[in-house]
Amino acid sequence: MAAVTLSGLAKRFGETSVIEQVDLEILDGEFMVLVGPSGCGKSTLLRMIAGLEEATAGELSIGGRLVNRVPPKDRDIAMVFQSYALYPHMTIRENLEFGLKIRKTPAAEIDRLVGEAAEILGITPLLDRKPKQLSGGQRQRVAVGRAIVRKPSVFLFDEPLSNLDAKLRVQMRAEIKRIQHRLGTTSIYVTHDQVEAMTMGHRIAVLNAGRLQQVGTPLEVYERPANLFVAAFIGMPPMNFVRGMVVDAGARFDAGAFSIPVPAPLRAALAGGNPRAVVAGIRPENVLPAGRTPRGEAAPVEAVVELVETLGDEIVVHARAGDHGLVFKDDPHRAPDMGARVKVTLDLAALHLFDGTTEQRLG
Repeated sequence: MAAVTLSGLAKRFGETSVIEQVDLEILDGEFMVLVGPSGCGKSTLLRMIAGLEEATAGELSIGGRLVNRVPPKDRDIAMVFQSYALYPHMTIRENLEFGLKIRKTPAAEIDRLVGEAAEILGITPLLDRKPKQLSGGQRQRVAVGRAIVRKPSVFLFDEPLSNLDAKLRVQMRAEIKRIQHRLGTTSIYVTHDQVEAMTMGHRIAVLNAGRLQQVGTPLEVYERPANLFVAAFIGMPPMNFVRGMVVDAGARFDAGAFSIPVPAPLRAALAGGNPRAVVAGIRPENVLPAGRTPRGEAAPVEAVVELVETLGDEIVVHARAGDHGLVFKDDPHRAPDMGARVKVTLDLAALHLFDGTTEQRLG
């Protein structure tokens, strides 16, 4: 096991900057998830850690050893790709053994490592089959097993579940998390799926356009997003955003169609006497329909229902207050009619404010 440290790491292809000055410390034994939209640079960052891409600037250390000039085979890492990349003509046992044989591992040790990995993954009965005889989930287990048998210091996962259906993805992300917990190996996992990031990582690192936006535990990032991008990207349904002005020396937020008080903890960051453009954010679960009680200070808002999505255990209501969209959740047995006027309560204890220009969190 080993810590991984990125110091000012950057990557450019010609004049195009893909990764910009990333500083990140991944702790020994930690499960770190790199999450962000397609094209944000997360896979490129993982490939630099693996040694498959050369860093343009900065330093990369694994286990306290500078590895910028160390070839991939000598970095003591194992990578699981989106593609299973199994040899179709080999049995599952032979696929697991292949890398060990290349490294001239003794036969007895190969048998022990393969047997141990197969037991951890629950694929022992499959060892004499060919890949085409396995399901997608079983093939993904074999791909993970090929990494496990190497006993690396660091596991690297590059969107390994993207080819699986929704139900199997849920099962496999639980399996990977269980295996990482059992082995205690430092793991770096890349995904564009914020649900995977939230459910799997000890900490998550959110990237956008090659820049690191925020690093923290899933709950820290969810409850205190550093900026507007993180607030919008993390959470499903996404956070509601309303642009407006803070007036009355930071005491009130005016959105035009409605006006609400600014909760006391945020007022100090807004006091200045002059109107200020801000973006107010509140998550759908903190927009309370009739019958639900807020935690503290609250503000009523009236809205018109535009769409109702039924999810079984709950409904997601899309409404509009003036020009502002407002999404909230409710009991499926009391779904409002489309076009109906409804009154909701904003739980101000959960209100977020972001600067209208810099889009950084306030308060």
